[in-house]
Amino acid sequence: MRWRSVLPRLGYELPPDLTPPSANGPLTPSVPLELIRQSVSAREYWDIPEPVAEQYRRYRPTPLWRATAFERAIGAEVPVYVKYEGGNISGSHKLNTALAQAYYYQRAGVRELVTGTGAGQWGTALAAACAAFGLSCTVFMVGGSLRDKPYRGSLMRLLGAQVHASPSGLTEIGHQGGGNSLALAIGEAVEYAKAGAGRAFCIGSGENYSILHQSVIGQEAIEQLSTLDAEVDTVIGCVGAGSNFGGIALPFFSGDDQGPTLLAAESSSTPKLTRGVYAYDLTDATGTGPMEAMYTIGSQYSIPASHSAGLRFHGAAKLLSAMRHRGQIAATAVGQRAALEAGRAFAGSELIVPAPESGHALAAAASVVTGRDAKHRGGRGVLVCVSGHGLLDLAAYDQLLAGQLTDLAADPEAVELATAALTRVDNTLVEVN
Repeated sequence: MRWRSVLPRLGYELPPDLTPPSANGPLTPSVPLELIRQSVSAREYWDIPEPVAEQYRRYRPTPLWRATAFERAIGAEVPVYVKYEGGNISGSHKLNTALAQAYYYQRAGVRELVTGTGAGQWGTALAAACAAFGLSCTVFMVGGSLRDKPYRGSLMRLLGAQVHASPSGLTEIGHQGGGNSLALAIGEAVEYAKAGAGRAFCIGSGENYSILHQSVIGQEAIEQLSTLDAEVDTVIGCVGAGSNFGGIALPFFSGDDQGPTLLAAESSSTPKLTRGVYAYDLTDATGTGPMEAMYTIGSQYSIPASHSAGLRFHGAAKLLSAMRHRGQIAATAVGQRAALEAGRAFAGSELIVPAPESGHALAAAASVVTGRDAKHRGGRGVLVCVSGHGLLDLAAYDQLLAGQLTDLAADPEAVELATAALTRVDNTLVEVN
């Protein structure tokens, strides 16, 4: 198995990053050169370093099966195939890139990796990867999520990480407050990493290299579907910044119109791909990182709290945003009640509790295979990635069972205000749902 990049198949170059107004001069990349090469090179296949491959073999390949019990539970008209990424210690797909990044940072002489995390899956994955490669790890986790999922913090500490609720008192931006958002947690991690020798900030989702590392998911799925003599017309994954969806879907992208529909399922509270604008925006709350061309609802938008914390990022990865802009991927928004109801149906039928984020993908799949989604048809079948388990998210399911869940959709006026000053990439926007 090798990593497979979609960049050579796009047929165009991604828009360049811009220096943010707050920066003094050009930005100096702090990531290892090999990760930079993986982000910009036109090479399609990349060898996986043996130390990383050795770690992968502990839990890969991950299972793929036809979810016939789920099909019966939801009244599916076509087959549903599930690719499950929740069987490793992090409980999610995030470990695929965490191991790779920890390896490259360790080789570059870094002693401590610092990151921000929403639901805690990425923080857990990085803590595990740092333990595997002998690095220290510090995690800033969105405070509301840490309160809702305290055992995520316990697991990260068990793996040797230092865990701080964001906003914290450890950084200047944390002292300023600003609510509970992944952008703020990332901003704190950026500031904290810059303040210490031997530290480096590490991000798990939006960068091209992290999406590249996740390509093992889709490549395995293609082989496993072939073994089952199965074909699918739609491939679905949930989207925060984009590594899970990119991992399952982009290996199916051929550069023409012959492949399956690639459908990104996002949260209706953070609908960047379906209700956002294609513009240059900040990637974190410090404003010190590069401005990237992305579909965004605005880095200053106050995202309402929800149990789909891993999807609560204001923008989509620049790679996925460019593909969305050119109509190469599709998108749909799902409310958290529908997501958790789909998760409940999956748990009761397939006997696996999915993470709330994965529930969004399952809800989108249910709409497609039952014919409720008139725009996207299942045809021969649908492949959906269940990116992680929900065993540390049971408080969300408790609220569902108690009838206490509410859906807080994005406020159109607030989104318009948060994006008004952003520089659009151009004046032609992809039609949204």
